[in-house]
Amino acid sequence: MTKSKSLSHVDAEGKAVMVDVSAKETSVREATASAFVEMNAETVRIVSEGGLGKGDALGVAKIAGVMAAKKTPELIPLCHPLALSKIDVELSLVEGGVSITSTVRTTDRTGVEMEALTAASVAALTVYDMCKAVDKGIRITSVELVQKTGGKSGPWSRPGSAD
Repeated sequence: MTKSKSLSHVDAEGKAVMVDVSAKETSVREATASAFVEMNAETVRIVSEGGLGKGDALGVAKIAGVMAAKKTPELIPLCHPLALSKIDVELSLVEGGVSITSTVRTTDRTGVEMEALTAASVAALTVYDMCKAVDKGIRITSVELVQKTGGKSGPWSRPGSAD
């Protein structure tokens, strides 16, 4: 008999609840998320040359992503506050925009997928904010979990993602 999947943050009456993780084993848990900020070639050039009036878009976005990961339980109502042991946010200029990858690690009873996704999302929003004066058509695309490790469910990787 297979166990039916159900939403973990909903009780038997359908009400939202914070999951009780007190009985779970602590383990090293890591998650990587990505986002892409699509912009025109001229905007990529301006960012690469440091020509934005607001300053270093990628540097500011990196710090914003790190700060966001630490604030995730304040932003996502049912997330557990975790002692994060690593937060890495990498941004790179590529053809068509900015590629963002965030990796978050903890040794705890629950995963850090939401922290990695929040870091990538806020970094992308920060790039948008820093560049919007020169490019009104910027789009944030492909915010997604790339992989996660640790915990009872074990490792998971998005099909087609490079390790």
